[in-house]
Amino acid sequence: MKHTDIREVFENKELIGQNITVCGWVRTSRNSKSVAFIELNDGTTLKNLQIVIDKDGASEVNIPRVGTSLRIADGKVVASDKNGVEICVEPQKIEVLGECPTDYPLQKKGHTLEFLRTMPHLRGRTNTFNAVFRVRSVLAESIHTYFQNHNYVYVNTPLITGSDCEGAGEMFQVTTLGYNNDFKSEEDYCANDFFGRKAGLSVSGQLEGEMAAMAFGKIYTFGPSFRAENSNTPKHLAEFWHVEPEIAFAELPDVIAIAEDMLKFVIRRLLDTCPNEMQFFDARFEKGLIARLEELISHDFGIVTYTEAIKLLQESGEDFVYPVEWGCDLQTEHERYIAEKVFKKAVFVTDYPKEIKSFYMKQNPDGKTVAAVDLLVPGVGEIIGGSEREADYDKLIAEMKKRNMNLDLYTDYTDLRKFGSVPHGGFGLGFERLIMYVTGMQNIRDVTLFPRTVGSIR
Repeated sequence: MKHTDIREVFENKELIGQNITVCGWVRTSRNSKSVAFIELNDGTTLKNLQIVIDKDGASEVNIPRVGTSLRIADGKVVASDKNGVEICVEPQKIEVLGECPTDYPLQKKGHTLEFLRTMPHLRGRTNTFNAVFRVRSVLAESIHTYFQNHNYVYVNTPLITGSDCEGAGEMFQVTTLGYNNDFKSEEDYCANDFFGRKAGLSVSGQLEGEMAAMAFGKIYTFGPSFRAENSNTPKHLAEFWHVEPEIAFAELPDVIAIAEDMLKFVIRRLLDTCPNEMQFFDARFEKGLIARLEELISHDFGIVTYTEAIKLLQESGEDFVYPVEWGCDLQTEHERYIAEKVFKKAVFVTDYPKEIKSFYMKQNPDGKTVAAVDLLVPGVGEIIGGSEREADYDKLIAEMKKRNMNLDLYTDYTDLRKFGSVPHGGFGLGFERLIMYVTGMQNIRDVTLFPRTVGSIR
């Protein structure tokens, strides 16, 4: 159905004086004796387009209810001091595409985000979620643009895998076999399953990404990951989107520089591309949001070792909920203190104890730490995690054995260290957490279209 996007109506001044067709859903309407008004929105912009209906003596003009979808045919675009532009149309040129009953749940304003989560199929019609998902779209495009501009190859790693990247066992099992008691053991069950062995949904594309980087030099993945972690918190999803670059011929300082450059690029691009949406979030969800993001990207990020960070926390005089000692995993309160109180800007923390990090991270010469890095940002804490990967075959195998991992499941991965191994590294960025950070949204369920969480799927 040929029509003009409402966003274009506002942006293209050459349309003033022309007759055009627009479509959309009724946001509000009001009626008077000689004229009626409809606020129309088609999802292409936060702004509603005012439709002015001159009754011209026709008292029986039916004004459609909120939520009704309309086609406004051959309406004239006119300038408006109040609205910028509006469309004047004759009553007979309004076509109802879809009626909306009186029980439409979005008729009133001021619904809570919790209430809107109960209707994921409709909440996108609100200003909040129109803005959230436009920001999500622009961020995704910016991430692709950054890596494509820097000669990375975009690869699609498997969603179904036979190995656990994190080694933590928090995977969803993939099976075609229903429940029954015919199998003697788990091994017997898996042997009769579709793949002939245990399979699960991937928690990360990193391992396969490393394999691709050993051929193409620089790659990135951008797709869904799945974690069967029983965490019903505002920051956890069972299905989330993951950005994971892997870079050959790179050491930890290279990984850090790329992560900083990429994050600054996508935030700058977002601020320039979505001013209306960002002003909406600044006004409605976090006062000073735009200034915070501008401040973040205007400075070089700090760098501190884990050992130095622990010392800073211990000497802070703060009464932390979680005790601080060398070897502990930093909690959000610790991360925010380092970023907000000590550095007052984004900061990379490096060289964590190897016992609290993954098996694939490069072991440092001290024998106690690994070449890992987390990026901490004010207001949130960790937003990126990465490392230089262990390129030494013997060291990698020894660490995997120490963790009682099944080496047979990782043969392809460990073989990379046999055939022309090189220093390499990468990082992971949780896409939904980035969206939360740049919008001020406090719950991860509000930045993904259909959130999958513990006990909830629809």
